Order: sequence, then structure tokens, then C-alpha cells
Amino acid sequence: MALFEVPGWSVPTAPVPSGSNSRKRKRPAHESEAKPDEKIHAAAVNVEKLLAKLGEGEGQQAKKKAKKDKEKRKAQAPPAPKREPNGAQAQQKKGKAQERKDESRPAPPVAGGSKKNKKNKGKQAQQQETKASSPAPDPAPTPKPAQKGKNASAEKGLTALQANMKHSLDGARFRWINETLYKSDSEHAHQMMRENPSVFDEYHTGFRHQVQSWPKNPVAHYISVLSQYPAKTVVADLGCGDAALAKELVPRGYTVLSFDLVSDGAYVVAADTCTRIPLPGSEAEGADDAQVVDVVVCALSLMSVNWVGCIREAWRILRTGGELKIAEVASRFTEVEAFVSLVSSVGFRLKSKDDSNTHFTLFEFSKVQRKEKSEKEWSKLIERGSVLKPCEYKRR
Repeated sequence: MALFEVPGWSVPTAPVPSGSNSRKRKRPAHESEAKPDEKIHAAAVNVEKLLAKLGEGEGQQAKKKAKKDKEKRKAQAPPAPKREPNGAQAQQKKGKAQERKDESRPAPPVAGGSKKNKKNKGKQAQQQETKASSPAPDPAPTPKPAQKGKNASAEKGLTALQANMKHSLDGARFRWINETLYKSDSEHAHQMMRENPSVFDEYHTGFRHQVQSWPKNPVAHYISVLSQYPAKTVVADLGCGDAALAKELVPRGYTVLSFDLVSDGAYVVAADTCTRIPLPGSEAEGADDAQVVDVVVCALSLMSVNWVGCIREAWRILRTGGELKIAEVASRFTEVEAFVSLVSSVGFRLKSKDDSNTHFTLFEFSKVQRKEKSEKEWSKLIERGSVLKPCEYKRR
């Protein structure tokens, strides 16, 4: 029995003929007979044609895309404003065009009085007036003079950053020197200045910069006060710095003797004011005739730990009744009464005190007679110098 035989159904036994109804394509005989070289060449040609068609298609697509992008940008861009020539330029162009037109015309006859000649002259005069009324071109900008102050560093070849860095370094250097002077004795400070005199200049350069921020300069105060004294007054400025007191008072007829750790070769005499001032005077009893100084000024100069020695030297060189003027930073005093007591122990009497200034306290003492002291007594007085604290600047 057949595999799919069903009762009542019949399947023809004859197979389906494979003839004209077959859709299977047969290769022509000549293609199968072609040589391998010819087949390879034909395939290469077909590949080239295909690549050419693909290239053309890609090129056309790229062109179409670029065209669309251009149209899109053009549509999105705002309309460009129309440039209209200003009145002076338009008038000037009109005048030039008229000149060219007049030049192309034949010259009028010499005979005077013709209407055309008068008309041309009127046009030429009008054109000249137009030229004269047209604005002249702007002159070249004149260079501005170099600015001072903040731009001074630029003149030295420094940028703003370099100038700020140099300013910071100078400030740090000044604070270090200042702290060294306050926390060491005068002999150490004097030796440091002798070995490196530039330290003295660096310190006073920074000091002058600090003075600019003060509400009042004590030196300026003493210049004003001493200028009212008799012209023959002899003043000793101890710790004078750049000798501002002498530079102001000497031209007015006063005698100002300036002393500091380094000499400037003109006003300042180099000396350690806490150990020995090169002026006549004695501590012995009955030697009053040797002193020549009327006023001693100590303006912010009691710096070393042995600053009491400076007060001792002031007493030695002052005449009896002579004045000692002291200006000190208010924050240095642990106790003002203790400071006054210490100065009085050296041989002075307090005449006045002015603490109205927020930065400084001003004292005025007068010299009085006292007994000669031993070196042991002087050592004890110097140990009491801690009533003045070191003047320290805030670290940045």
C-alpha cells in the first residue's frame, strides 16, 4: 500500500515531466565554455562599473546635502542691513562726479558775460563749498604720557604680577629686619648694618612705605614743633633714619646732629646710640659745661633690647634743663607709668604726655641732676627695658 493512499482517492503514478514548465535557468553553452582569464576580466569590468555608479551616487548625494545646508543657513540668517552712505560722503561723491562731468565739457569762450560761463562758475563755487563743509579726517591719536605711581613698575620692565610679587617680597624683607632690630641688642644690629649696608636702605625703604598709611608722622610733628624754637637751638636726632628732621630744619638755620647705625655721607653720622654717641658730655658731677645739646629727639628709635642705654646717652649729652622728646608706638607699652618711671630713673622729669593719637604716644621730659650710677645699677635698669614690647607687624 502506498504511503499516502486514502480510500476514494487516486494519485497518478506518472511523474511530472520536466520540460517547458521548468523555471530553472540554464547557462548558455558559450558562457560555460569561456576561459578563466576572460571570466576574470569580465568580473573586473563589472566591478569598475559598479564602483563608478556608486561614486556618482555619493557625489550627487553630497552635492544635494551641501545645497540643502546652504539654503537652510541662508533662510536662518537675519537680513543684512543696508548700508547707506552718510551725507558728507554722498555729497562728496556727487561733487566729484560733477567735476568729472565739467572737465569733459569744452572750455567756454574767453568773452566775459555769457550765461553758461556764469552758471559753471556758480557750480564750481558750490562744489568748493561742499568740499570745505565735508568733515576732515581724524588726526592720528597722540600718545598718552606715561602714568606714574602704579605704572612705575611697568617702566622698569615689570609686569603687574611681577610688581606685586616684588612688593610682597620687599614687605617680607622689611618685617624680618624690623623684628631683628627689636629683638636683638644694638651691638648686634650695628654689626649687621656694617657687614651689609644695603639692609639699612631696605629697612628704611619699607619704613617710608609704612609711614604712608599712618594718620600722622611723628617726625612731621617734631618738625612743626621745633621750627618754633630759637634758631640757635642744637638738636640731636637719635635713630634719625633718612635724616628728615635735619633736611627740614638745617636750611632754616637750626643745628641738627643726626645719628644712626649707617652714615649717608651727608647728614647722618654712623653710631651705636645705645652705647656711645660721638658728642661731648660726661656723667661725672660738676661737668655741666661740657654738654652742647639743647634737645634730643627719639622718634620711634628705642628699638634694641638695651634701649635704656640710648636714654642714658641722651642724658650725658644734654645740657641741664635740656629736653628729651620721645615718640613711640602705643601698642608697645605694657604699662605707661612703668615706662615713665624707668626714664625718670635715668635722670629725667616728665613734663607732658600726649596719647590723643591712636598710633603713637608722645612724651616730653627735661633733664634733672642725679647721682652717678655704677655699671651694676645700669645693668638693672637695662633689664627693666621689657616695659616696651617689640613692635611686630602682622605676618601675611
